[in-house]
Amino acid sequence: MQNRISSFAPLIDDHSEIIILGSIPGVKSLEKQQYYAHPQNKFWKIIFELLHEEFTEDYEERIGILKRHHIALWDVIDSCERKGSLDSEIRNEEANQVAELLDEHPHIRAIFCNGGKSYKNLQKLLGKNYRLPVIALPSTSPLHTVSFEKKLEDWKKILEFLG
Repeated sequence: MQNRISSFAPLIDDHSEIIILGSIPGVKSLEKQQYYAHPQNKFWKIIFELLHEEFTEDYEERIGILKRHHIALWDVIDSCERKGSLDSEIRNEEANQVAELLDEHPHIRAIFCNGGKSYKNLQKLLGKNYRLPVIALPSTSPLHTVSFEKKLEDWKKILEFLG
C-alpha cells in the first residue's frame, strides 16, 4: 500500500472569476507545499505569459498575481494513494468538494481543467451539464509532450472569462 497524499487548500477569494483545477499535486509540489512546483511544469510560465506579467520564482508573488487577476486554483482530488507523480498511478481517490466550493463563490464564471484526469474526474463529480462552462486544457505537465506554443494557444481560452 502506498502512502496517502492530500491536495492543498483551495486558493480562492470573493473576487475569483475563474478556477483552474488540477488532479492532485505531484511529488515536487508536495515537497515544497506549492502548486505546480516542478521546475519543468509549464503552468507558471503559461500564466505569466497570458497575463503579461514578469516571471518570478517567488511563490507568494505568484499567488498574489493569480489573486490580482481573479484566478482561483485547486484540485479535483482531495486525497489518494500514488507512487510517484503520474496521474495514471492514482489509486483509491477521494474527491474534493468542488460543487460546494463553487456554491460558496458565486462570482466564478468558468472552470478550467489542467489535463485530462482533472476533466474526467470533474465530469463525474458535477455531471456533463453543469451550470458553468467546464473547459479541458492540455496538461502543463512535462509528461504531456505538446509544445509550449500549442499549450499556450489553448490556454488563451481563460482570457475570455477574465475581467
